[in-house]
Amino acid sequence: MSDPVRFAMPTRFDGGRDRVAVVVPGVGYSPARPLLHFARSVLLQRGWTVQELWWQIPDGFAQFTVVDRIAWVERQVTEAIEAEAGACRLVVGKSLGSLACGITADRKIPAAWLTPVLTIDHVAEALRRAMEPTLLIGGSADRLWDSRIAASLRHDVLELPSADHGLELADDAAGSVEVLRQVVSRLDRFVGSLDR
Repeated sequence: MSDPVRFAMPTRFDGGRDRVAVVVPGVGYSPARPLLHFARSVLLQRGWTVQELWWQIPDGFAQFTVVDRIAWVERQVTEAIEAEAGACRLVVGKSLGSLACGITADRKIPAAWLTPVLTIDHVAEALRRAMEPTLLIGGSADRLWDSRIAASLRHDVLELPSADHGLELADDAAGSVEVLRQVVSRLDRFVGSLDR
């Protein structure tokens, strides 16, 4: 019997060489899940190269302090950005990925944060420092989203009523698809604004 064929998922999708977007997952929300899958589609349609970050959460991560979680995420995202040799022009991140918003603020890289963890002071402070175009998308039923903080920031904000941390509506699959459509439309508009 021959060896089974190994399948590998691509993590890089080529577009413009000088415009790379790094896509950063959440804890259990990989780049294959709908929000990040369609983020990649938007970016590719607009001519960007997309580098997806697929990470393996370390054993015991649930016991990490917030400071240790931030350091771990920042290390992963910094490595991904630096691997692009100056071509990274955008970071799109989900949830846990938003712990790296200090990196994008300090490096002056535009960012789109899907369900950023606004309940962590480090994230809110970094978003206050961020001067580059930034999009924040969250749901009013997400306990990690803070409507008051989002509204206080000078960034582009889309808050989706009744949407949870996955930007889905409880017991409403069709409604969740409509929420996804709104997210994709806003993300498309935001990415388009970076081309100007």
